[in-house]
Amino acid sequence: MSYLEATNELYKNAALTPEVGLCCTTNPIWQFPGLSIPKIMQEMNYGCGSTVSAQDLVNNPKVLYVGVGGGMELLQFSYFSRQKGGVTGVDVVDEMLEASRENFKIAEKENSWFKNEYVNLVKGDALNLPIADHSIDVAAQNCLFNIFKAEDLKKAVAEMYRVLKPHGRLVMSDPTCEQPMNETLRNDDRLRALCLSGSIPIKDYVKVLTDAGFGTVEIRARKSYRVLSPNHYPTDDLIFIESIEIAAIKDPMPKDGPCIFTGKTAIYYGNEEYFDDKNGHVLMQNQPLAVCDKTASALQKSNSEIHISKSTWHYNGGGCC
Repeated sequence: MSYLEATNELYKNAALTPEVGLCCTTNPIWQFPGLSIPKIMQEMNYGCGSTVSAQDLVNNPKVLYVGVGGGMELLQFSYFSRQKGGVTGVDVVDEMLEASRENFKIAEKENSWFKNEYVNLVKGDALNLPIADHSIDVAAQNCLFNIFKAEDLKKAVAEMYRVLKPHGRLVMSDPTCEQPMNETLRNDDRLRALCLSGSIPIKDYVKVLTDAGFGTVEIRARKSYRVLSPNHYPTDDLIFIESIEIAAIKDPMPKDGPCIFTGKTAIYYGNEEYFDDKNGHVLMQNQPLAVCDKTASALQKSNSEIHISKSTWHYNGGGCC
């Protein structure tokens, strides 16, 4: 059995018998005015964060969600895209698709604004999406891509890039790990399917996105997720795993490389009213400006009277680029 088959089997069972806390963190579930999320959807919340952010969901966007789970995030997305087929959910596991269909019947009873036709559930593979080129405004996945091994991860990201419209957004939540893992952990198909042993460092995760062509990457959250301890897992060292929430935007790639936002700011404190680096970045006197890591480095080199903060690993838009 391949690691992908092991993953499909695990989530087939999770669809037939909901397993609370299978891989999710203790994140609060986003509630919006007039939105009721059925209890069964909450129990089948098999993510490690959230991909739903109002800033991404303006003007009735066409949304794609890969790996449907119990349908909770599909329902949340449809709150912002109330149109027939406004949200498409793709999953390779028949049982998960069927469970979601049943859950949407409950959601329709609990929400007067919601109609089943808002969500289109489709069987398909993340490595070969059954979606037309350049047809999606916002694509999302939650705690799925970390399962993929390196070459499959590249394929999955490339597929998301393909289906997005220019300036479209790929919004994701996945576990990451900065420590090395031994081969026993890496090759354990069940631990990979459980969103544990497939975790990679953030810089490697970001590189997959920029190599695919995404010109802007925003790291929006970074939080504790799990530990792999020697008394429970085949490891000699305690391994700390975090989850991140990240957005990759299909902007043209800048000539000097991608803009990667990790929550840094620049503050000019010189004697002039403002500082202009002549590259599109104007810093007003003692006012923080959110900057990508590339711009932060350039500003620090260009003027000794600019304070650059450390990465907060939290960025919600605005700033230099």
